[in-house]
Amino acid sequence: MANILAVDDEPAVVALLRNILQKDGHVVTTYTDSTEVPNLQLGAYDLILLDVMMPKMDGYSLCRLIRNKVDCPILFLTAKSMENDVMAGLGEGADDYIIKPFGAGELRARIHAHLRRESREKRNVLCIGEVNFNLSGKEITVRDRGVPLTKSEYAICEFLALNRGQVFSKEQIYEAVFGFDGESDASTIVEHIKNIRAKLTRIEVAPVETVWGIGYRWK
Repeated sequence: MANILAVDDEPAVVALLRNILQKDGHVVTTYTDSTEVPNLQLGAYDLILLDVMMPKMDGYSLCRLIRNKVDCPILFLTAKSMENDVMAGLGEGADDYIIKPFGAGELRARIHAHLRRESREKRNVLCIGEVNFNLSGKEITVRDRGVPLTKSEYAICEFLALNRGQVFSKEQIYEAVFGFDGESDASTIVEHIKNIRAKLTRIEVAPVETVWGIGYRWK
């Protein structure tokens, strides 16, 4: 069971989300007005679903506002299937997206995959050069400086680091990290890698290498 927040301005979609997720035993809190989401309660949620196209405040803006206040996965619900739109959303700190209209099975699978990843117990420390992984706390530090990665960005780094030297395609990374595959979904890995590199470059490390035409590896 998880505490899930769902924000969508369409009452029918909110009702559908609540019905599907409650059948899986989740506690679901819903809002149809994004400006009414209370900041003080955000830490209580295990996963957040945000519609992209909403009046007053769209999903991108809400994600940008709350990303530094929560460490749970944030998933976009969007009718925008163009890759540029999806990449823009991931750039705001979201972990994944679900294209509307979606089926109950897909929604449940995506949410289950993210929650399963969140609940994994890891009690080891991994050190590769100047990069230190706290596998239980899901944190990376470089020369005692924390790297502000999202949950998805950290998971990608951990997967690559645990398989150091091996080259993985974006499809293989997506399936390993999120538990499901698909061409359009796998394309999100490109943006996640871009964000990871930008954050690591600020502290002068560049462990993620592109192998052109194949994929990525941790050096």
